[in-house]
Amino acid sequence: MSEFVLDFFEGKNLATIEKKKHSYLMIDGHDQADIYILKDGIVKTSIILSDGREFNIMYLKGFDVLSLLKDEIKKVTSASFHIRIESDMAVFYRVNRKLFSKFLSENKELRDYMDAYYRKKLSEAIYRQQLMTMNGKNGAVCAFIYYLVGLFGREVKKGIFIDLQVTNDDIAGFCGVSTRNSVNRILRGLRQQGVITMVYHKILVLDVDYLKKFI
Repeated sequence: MSEFVLDFFEGKNLATIEKKKHSYLMIDGHDQADIYILKDGIVKTSIILSDGREFNIMYLKGFDVLSLLKDEIKKVTSASFHIRIESDMAVFYRVNRKLFSKFLSENKELRDYMDAYYRKKLSEAIYRQQLMTMNGKNGAVCAFIYYLVGLFGREVKKGIFIDLQVTNDDIAGFCGVSTRNSVNRILRGLRQQGVITMVYHKILVLDVDYLKKFI
């Protein structure tokens, strides 16, 4: 997000709240009068499908206005929207929705940026799902790991270390794979091919060019 937006909200001296890992920030029907802004940390956004399965949408980190993303998603689905904390701790600004609307109405640059930003976010999420659909299960997992490289990857001696612990259930939810056992088989195959390995329950990508073939 742009420095302008960061500076704008940080300059408002808003109250903050903290949430611990794997707690939920917001579930439909609660706290709808407030806008939540991710100040620091990592969260996972998802929707709950009609059959009860969780469909993961995207990870967000750093600074993001989460409630606006929820509003955009609600335009295309009535499914329940969840936000789960994935870092050890996440810090959020909480601002009354009417006050937030006042901020937008008084600042055209902020309003235009927010409109464009969340359309882009949603478009990126849809594009990733298209890639995963076209690639089949194995290709979907490969495309997802490459997505993680861009978000959380850092170069180390042997490859690119994805500095976020992602469970097989999480991968299944992002890739439309029915069970974590299916994900486990795919990851085992990638390890046998020398594409990835696991370090402290996190993914180390050894051959990023292999993953690129699926995007």
